[in-house]
Formats: sequence, C-alpha cells, structure tokens
Amino acid sequence: MNNKNTLNRRHFLTGSSALVGASMLSGLPTIANSTLAYSQNKAVINSDRPDHQVPILTGDEFDLYISKKPVIVNGKSSMATLINDSLPAPTLKMQEGDTVIIRVHNQMNEPTSIHWHGLLVPFEMDGVPGISFDGIPANSTFTYKFKLLQSGTYWYHSHTGFQEQTGMRGAIVIEPKAAERYPVAEDHVILLSDWTHRDPHTLLKLLKQRADFDNYHLPDFKKLLSDIAATDIEAAFDKRKMWNQMRMMPTDFSDLSGEKTFTYLINGKTTKANWAQLVKAGQPVKLRFINGSAQTIFDVRIPGLKIKVVGTDGNDVAPVEVDDFRIGVAETYDVIVTPTKDAHTIFAQNIDRTDYVTATLATKKGARAATPQMDGIEWLTMADMMGAMGDKGYDAHHAKTEYDFKTDMRVDSPRMNLNDPGINLRNIDREVLTYSQLRSVGNEIMSEQRTPTREIEIHLTGNMERYIWALDGIMFKDAPPVNIKPNERVRITLVNDTMMSHPMHLHGMWSDLRAPSGDFQVRKHTILVHPAQKVSFDVTGEAGRWAWHCHLLYHMEAGMFREVAVV
Repeated sequence: MNNKNTLNRRHFLTGSSALVGASMLSGLPTIANSTLAYSQNKAVINSDRPDHQVPILTGDEFDLYISKKPVIVNGKSSMATLINDSLPAPTLKMQEGDTVIIRVHNQMNEPTSIHWHGLLVPFEMDGVPGISFDGIPANSTFTYKFKLLQSGTYWYHSHTGFQEQTGMRGAIVIEPKAAERYPVAEDHVILLSDWTHRDPHTLLKLLKQRADFDNYHLPDFKKLLSDIAATDIEAAFDKRKMWNQMRMMPTDFSDLSGEKTFTYLINGKTTKANWAQLVKAGQPVKLRFINGSAQTIFDVRIPGLKIKVVGTDGNDVAPVEVDDFRIGVAETYDVIVTPTKDAHTIFAQNIDRTDYVTATLATKKGARAATPQMDGIEWLTMADMMGAMGDKGYDAHHAKTEYDFKTDMRVDSPRMNLNDPGINLRNIDREVLTYSQLRSVGNEIMSEQRTPTREIEIHLTGNMERYIWALDGIMFKDAPPVNIKPNERVRITLVNDTMMSHPMHLHGMWSDLRAPSGDFQVRKHTILVHPAQKVSFDVTGEAGRWAWHCHLLYHMEAGMFREVAVV
C-alpha cells in the first residue's frame, strides 16, 4: 500500500465531508469506570448552560463512542462530532506504567480516528489514517492498546478531515508512578477550543478565494490618522506605501477570527455559561491548560494572580512566575496559582484580539470577578518579514528586489529569538512567558541529550494569495518523506519564512528545543515558531512511520504536512 497516496485520498479529500460543526458538553456525571454501560441518549448539548460537567473516565480500560449529535452554542444549533455525548470529549485519567486498552466505537457513517497527542506509542497505535493505520471504518470498532511510558498533561483528537474542528477533542491526565515534583492538593483541566457553526470545508474554500476574508484589523483611515499623530504624515504614508507595495498585511495574525467565525470555549462552555471551579483561598491549585483549538492561538492571564509555570507538553520545568503566557494550538502548560479573593477570572484572548473566553476560579460559591479589556494590536514589523535584515530598516524597494512576493517568501536572516513573546505581547506592561525561560528538569531527560550526527533544515513556507501552506515550498501531496534511522540523533532546524506563527508537531518523538547557543533548553511535543524565526531541536529516531505537521488545522489541510519515515 502506498501510505502517502492513502493519506492524500483519505485525509485531504474525504474525512468529514458531511460535518458542519461542534461544541459543548453533555450532562453526563463523572464516571468512575469507563466500562459501565454507555447511554444512547440523544439529548442536545447546550454550551450556554452552566450546569454540565465534562465526564472523567478512570482506569486502564476505556470505551469511547463516536457519534454525530446536535449541540447549541450561543443559542444556535448545529451538528457536532461527539465522544460519549460530550463536548469536549471525556477526560481520560490514567496511571504511568499501566497498559491501557481503549475501544473506539465508530457509530458514524464515515471513517474516523483518534490520535493520542504527545504520547509515545507504537506507530500502529498513533492514529493517523494513511500513515500509521487505515483509520476506523464507519460503524466499526478499533482497539488501541499501549503502555504509558510517561506522565503529565496531554490530549487526544481526531486526525480525520475536520472532525477535530467539529468537536472530537479531549484531555488526558497521566498520574506519575513516583511523587509529583510540584505537589498540590487539587488540579483541574482547562481545555481551550474554538467553535464554528460554519462548514469547515466552506471556510477553507473562502480562505483559498481570499485569504483575508476574516481579517477585521485591515489598515483603515482611522489607523492612518493614528500613525500620523504618532509620527508625522510623511512617515505614516511611507509606512502604508511599503506594505501596499509588498501586497502584505501588517495585521495578518490569524486566518479565522472571533469577530464572526469562531466562538471560544473553556471546557466546552462559552463566557456566558461561565465554567467555574470552587477552590480554597490561600491553597495552591494546579491548572492543566490545553489548547485543543483547530486554529486559534490564545494568550492567557488571570488578573491579580501570578502564574507559576511548572510544566509544558507533559514535562516538568523549573518554575517560572509570569503574568501572561501564549499557548499555541496543541501545546499544554501546567501552572500553579494561589487564589486570594472571592473570585478570579481566567481570561484567554485570541492572538488577533477579536474575541476572548473567560472562566472563574472562586473561593466563594457564586462569586464572579470582572473581565479585563482585551489588549490592543500592534503591526507586524519588517523584522517579522525579513528577520535580522528587517531590523536594519530595509525599505520596501529593497525588500521587493530581494523577494518575489508572488511566490513563497524566503527569509535570509532569520532570528533565533526564543526570548520574543510574539506579536501583540511585545509592548504590554506585564511579565510574559517566553521559551527562553523554560528549562526542563529531570535526570532522565538530561541523560538523553546525545550529540546529533547530522542536521536537517526545513523552511515553513506559504503563499497567502492562494492559501497554500507547505514545507520547503512543497505541499504534502508532492512531498517525499523525511528519512531518519532508528535511534539516530538528528538536529532539525525550522526556518519560518511566513508572517504567521506555526505550532509544529512531530509525532512519536520528543522535540528537545535548543537555545541559540546550542545548549538544551526544554523538551516539547509542539513548538510554536514565530514569523522570520529559526528554531532548532533534537530528536531520536523511533521506528515507524510518523506524521509531522503544522497544528493549525486549516494549514495542515492546505498542505503543511510531511511524513517522517524512521526505518
């Protein structure tokens, strides 16, 4: 069987052709044993109601039932892809060292799949149709079985078509065999997601017709007047002329926005529904943040509280205290906060500042804190387009001479700036987390830092006019696999030649991020790469065939995907 062609056919052409959208959770109670009889109730899930809880399944055997059911978000009904009648899907609580059996019952009339994001599993259990298995056919059952080799916060989602966008996502919490490095009395999952009532296939078609159709920060006359007031009329017009000549948008932060397309959710609830957790004043609590969105990068803060970051992507880090952190799609962060007031607002605004979602940590039942204002936006700079050359003030004529903007752009002098918090977080008066502050801890991780024997450099490329995304300018349908030998230590360097951030996820292997000096920094499964940025990470080849892609779902569907063959 030709694996690449199979994935082309299934993943990019079929998948979720009849799906419309999804979001919200059911009224199922917490379940202590997942092998209990599963209810076939067809109740509508209402994300606007505050009285539902995400089911929690525990143990080493699980039954997951996938179906299509109607849900209500912001008063409007549409169809969702649900697991056990819940959105998000049930949280799976497991124990490190256990061998788990997960029976996935596909009750739909279309194929499906589940990928265990960040878990080190045999490649046949990784859940990517056409790469690691054939997928789960309609009206059939597939049994996953693997040993849990790690602990921490992870998640699971469909890897078939747009099913992830329409609701197939859930949290995974794996308890360690040994004691927690940073023990707390209680912890809670905070799963962020984006929801749309629109057909994802239609959205992708609209993006291909006009990539900025959902951009509500296009430079206008009001912004021009603001620029004139901040500088002078000549400088303001020169700035506008430069961007117009390059046919680029300095506010191109996100393809799909919260203005009209997305509603944002925390644990399946809208801001109106207000997911709330009662905690004790003065007692530290761990929050396990998961960005389970299809397309949205979030910036998170809890006004009035310092956030102590203690883990990322399932791995412990040396504690870092911040006010804000950016969480790319598919990343996870474990943080510890100590509530002091009657209520504290968990505030997650999207990267383009068109909307947000909130939830509440309360020490007093029914209390709710104020919602802060969203931060303002800033324009992308020449450095975000050209890297270090942009810092030198190259003018538009020079830039256009160096690049043909009808084709994929190329950054000749990328920045290795792990201390950059990213666009729209650079000029705020708060302490913002950056990758440069993350330091993995643990003897096991440190002992695995072998010197790589070779380096692979790959460029993240895109053509916004045609909405084509690729690696090294080659879309997945035309790309050969990346080849690594089993147990080979390889340094992979990514150069982002685009003006958008890309959360890159390599299946089956840890990505050991390196500092600009080359020293080991932090172990992750998903790395958010900023515009005109260069990052390097080391991997150890794990036998099998693996997926590697941008975790912005619409970028992946548009071609930013590659197979990694470790044979």
